[in-house]
Amino acid sequence: MSKWIYSFGPGQNEGSAEMRNLLGGKGANLAEMARIGLPVPPGFTITTEVCSAFYDNGRSYPSDLAGQLDAAMAGIEKAMGLRFGDASAPLLVSVRSGARVSMPGMMDTVLNLGLNDQTVEGLAKSSGDDRFAWDSYRRFIQMYGSVVLGIPHHHFEEILERAKLTLHKKDDTELSAEDWKLLIQDYKALVQSETGAPFPADPKEQLWGAISAVFDSWMNPRANTYRRLHDIPASWGTAVNVQSMVFGNMGNDCATGVCFTRDPSTGENVFYGEYLINAQGEDVVAGIRTPQPMAEAKASEGQISMEKALPNAYKELLKVRELLERHYRDMQDIEFTVQSNKLYLLQTRNGKRTAAASLRIAIDMAKEGLITKEEAINQLSPSSLDQLLHPILDPKAERVLMTKGLPASPGAATGIIAFSAEDVEDRAANGEDVILVRIETSPEDVHGMHAARGVLTTRGGMTSHAAVVARGMGRVCVAGAGTIAVNYKTQTLSVNGHTLKAGDWITLDGSTGEVFLGRVPTVPPSLSGDFTTLMEWADSVRRLGVRANAETLEDAETALRFGAEGIGLCRTEHMFFGPERIGHVRQMIMANEPGARAKAINALLPFQRGDFASLFRTMAGLPVTVRLLDPPLHEFLPHGEHELQEVAHALGQNVETLRERRTALSEANPMLGHRGCRLGISYPEIYEMQVRALIEAALIVAKETGRSVTPEIMIPLIGTKAELDLLRKVCEKVVSTVLKEQGADLPYSIGTMIELPRAAIMADKIAESADFFSFGTNDLTQTTLGVSRDDAGSFLPSYVEKGLLPNDPFISIDQEGVGALVRMAVEKGRATKPKIKLGVCGEHGGDPRSIAFFENVGLDYVSCSPFRVPVARLAAAQAALATRRKK
Repeated sequence: MSKWIYSFGPGQNEGSAEMRNLLGGKGANLAEMARIGLPVPPGFTITTEVCSAFYDNGRSYPSDLAGQLDAAMAGIEKAMGLRFGDASAPLLVSVRSGARVSMPGMMDTVLNLGLNDQTVEGLAKSSGDDRFAWDSYRRFIQMYGSVVLGIPHHHFEEILERAKLTLHKKDDTELSAEDWKLLIQDYKALVQSETGAPFPADPKEQLWGAISAVFDSWMNPRANTYRRLHDIPASWGTAVNVQSMVFGNMGNDCATGVCFTRDPSTGENVFYGEYLINAQGEDVVAGIRTPQPMAEAKASEGQISMEKALPNAYKELLKVRELLERHYRDMQDIEFTVQSNKLYLLQTRNGKRTAAASLRIAIDMAKEGLITKEEAINQLSPSSLDQLLHPILDPKAERVLMTKGLPASPGAATGIIAFSAEDVEDRAANGEDVILVRIETSPEDVHGMHAARGVLTTRGGMTSHAAVVARGMGRVCVAGAGTIAVNYKTQTLSVNGHTLKAGDWITLDGSTGEVFLGRVPTVPPSLSGDFTTLMEWADSVRRLGVRANAETLEDAETALRFGAEGIGLCRTEHMFFGPERIGHVRQMIMANEPGARAKAINALLPFQRGDFASLFRTMAGLPVTVRLLDPPLHEFLPHGEHELQEVAHALGQNVETLRERRTALSEANPMLGHRGCRLGISYPEIYEMQVRALIEAALIVAKETGRSVTPEIMIPLIGTKAELDLLRKVCEKVVSTVLKEQGADLPYSIGTMIELPRAAIMADKIAESADFFSFGTNDLTQTTLGVSRDDAGSFLPSYVEKGLLPNDPFISIDQEGVGALVRMAVEKGRATKPKIKLGVCGEHGGDPRSIAFFENVGLDYVSCSPFRVPVARLAAAQAALATRRKK
């Protein structure tokens, strides 16, 4: 018989932190906290294997699950001295999801389960507090009705808001037991109206309904979106945690809260969090009430800290903070409840944090001796470094401050206002920068938050849904800007005399919580000393070199600033689109006779020489790989009538003749047409000009600086050894001529891109004529999969969602297919030429998962966009450490 359920809590604890894949993160950590003696209410975890079985068998359960569930419930009853469904001493439970990785707010939770018209009386009697009991009952109906029965949450909120207006009450806490009793009747009527059936009164039926709702939520749209954004496989499933209730809403000696062992925004080593007296956990994370600070030092006028209100529980929580951080060796996100001044822990997990906080926490913990330098390197997600590399508000810029909220997720964002996630997504798809403005966000807003530049909410605190999700996504967020009035109906926001409508511009500073009118300019970020320290640690352990793809002076300077060790791809065609050059390029292509073509090429020579000289000066002796002209001709053909007339005038030909020439050069499938080395073979004078410019530039800079300059000449789209042999001779002849003309000597190398399957298959032969290979994985992916990356957006996402592909192969390399060709080319190339230099210059060069693969197959370097260089450096270090662990 399979074991589907594992108990946790004092006296009966069957799990541990190592069982995360089976018990999910929440279940494993609850068991682990119980194991080390922390106050965890007893409960049990239904494993992720049940989730898999549930979906594999048409949403039905294993036949022996019910018996195990009854036995597990009996265990909680025994531990608590209460009975599930008993009218005099009722046991109430919570039912929560718990995937193996944290997915805050993405799946569903039900609290106070087990209440009905009879058990609520027992709860009132046993607690001695009628108001608390009936408040718990209405919360249960509201949550169960929304999560399990599918009734929109706002229907319940509308009933509650109407009741408060009628009773002239501002806060939920002001309503009496009698008020709640009347409201519950309205809630039940809503359930009957919406579902055609009364609210379920049988606690066992409630329990099975809630368990099924949690498993169902694993595949709900918001969870699917979150998994897609964070590369979490659907096959992992979620666990379900059933736990005895403890109550933070029994009175003023009760509370609930969320805290972090360090500041999740800055990484500062301070106890950070929020709590609410006389509340349940959902009140804090949903932002329904504005929470209070934990520490007295953080309390402002009118606020009551937990340290002051519940001093004993606060002191105990401080001890828990230190114990958990040392035990888990990472910053922890803790959920807790205080019932009658007694502290209970409901969850701990590695806390979501900003990239700046991740960086500081990792460095500080290593310096404190909590973790090693290698653990610090592995603690950061390489992709999260992107958050550190983007602009901040220009401190010198003029600005009009409208209001200030909480600095929930740092950075700066400017955009137009949109009041719904759908509107954000639509506008962002059109290339607009958008700020999502909501009263409060919910998990249904995740897709809009991802598409937005920033998020602004009028309710909620630093641990609200908006804050947690925005930090995890790297989006700027200002939360709890309570002076702003948002009107969804009129699509406006009003604050301090300003009224703005959808489409108006605002600017957010997520580091200060400030909200500004209009657009405020930004400046590049200044990286902290911690960033330099981390990069130094990463560089000390990585094997792979890291270069940048760059062809402009600005890109080269950015690459150097971020630690690039050279240029791995200079795309020369990008140099040709300037207004003073494009005319000569079009003349070169459209010319029908050699003399006219030579004239256009000679006009381009000084431009190219100047471009290459600038790059060589900037890179100061570091390697620079220059790809000769590659793109399809159609990108340079004159398109409109005006452009055609300009070229005709320059060439001294009539427009009709050139129109015919343009038609003759047009291609049905240009990406597989007259491009790359095929262009150089048809028009060798183009490559001759580029090589001359390259060598002359290298000699100029070598003479200027006294440094050796070693240009790397890369010939694109090679499919046969014969193509490379022919073009290598063309290049060598030009190099020899230039060196002879100038009486100089210069080291150089000639290699090729491996971007066609045939090139990978024939790599042993091609290596005979190549000094280096650079894998062009963008085109190699297109030609291996037979998929155009420009058109794949219409179907690739559904392939990933349906499990047909593990991820988008243009983002992370297809290891089984394209990766097999890379591995083959590496092995064949080195069999012919053991010391051949091997790199990659496609977009995969900046993707952490792809970098791990390139480390594994033994490439010498990766090359990526300048802003991805730090990401690649860290990912290469992590890949090297992973390789060492395997040995």
